[in-house]
Amino acid sequence: MTAGGRDLAAVALVLVSHSGGLAEGAAELAGQMAPGVLIVPAGGLEGGLLGTDYGRIEQAVARAAGEGRSVVVLTDLGSAVLTTEAVLEMADPDVAERVVLADAPFVEGAVAAAVTAHGGASLAEVQASAEHAGSLFGSRAPQEAGEASDEGAADGVVRATRTLLNPLGLHARPAAVVARMLAAFDAQVAVNGVNAASVLELMKLGATQGAELRIEASGAQASAAVDALTAAIDSGFGEI
Repeated sequence: MTAGGRDLAAVALVLVSHSGGLAEGAAELAGQMAPGVLIVPAGGLEGGLLGTDYGRIEQAVARAAGEGRSVVVLTDLGSAVLTTEAVLEMADPDVAERVVLADAPFVEGAVAAAVTAHGGASLAEVQASAEHAGSLFGSRAPQEAGEASDEGAADGVVRATRTLLNPLGLHARPAAVVARMLAAFDAQVAVNGVNAASVLELMKLGATQGAELRIEASGAQASAAVDALTAAIDSGFGEI
């Protein structure tokens, strides 16, 4: 199966919600940030009623797991977890062993997982990305914009500084562009002290037009990653 002429990622998502509208909306949002990932919503009951439906979840998991894909399932409320667990208990063992249930915030976890899956990450990495989204609540990012520091930077770290040109700042779309792009490099990249491979950490910076973005990268392809990121920033991520 392809999406826009490209092969789908090896890890798909299933979004289980009590609301059909919420599941569809979260799938649309995550899908726009990660078009190469199959995201299957499974929300609500017949007639638009609120609730979770065993059959819908079962069908969604079967579709997502097709063609040998692994699947990360995200749920919104407690009974959604129970229904999903019941589906997985009855699933074919070959399917069940490729499906994991993430303990993650529904919308933010879906976005983070989708972007990570788009970059070709493994099932464990996609699950971890979704669950890491939960750790971003109630705490500030490691370093907010304007607080980056060279303290502790090791030799070999590649640095660059750019000014954010986008009128709407570092919002969801350019943040997803950065996270997807950096997945192709063997490098660890930080922007103003946060992990640039995490779309949620980038968005949490709250960087607005004119903000200074301080980039630090390490790893075998650090220079190439910084070159690609600075070029993307200078081009306004295609928005200007």
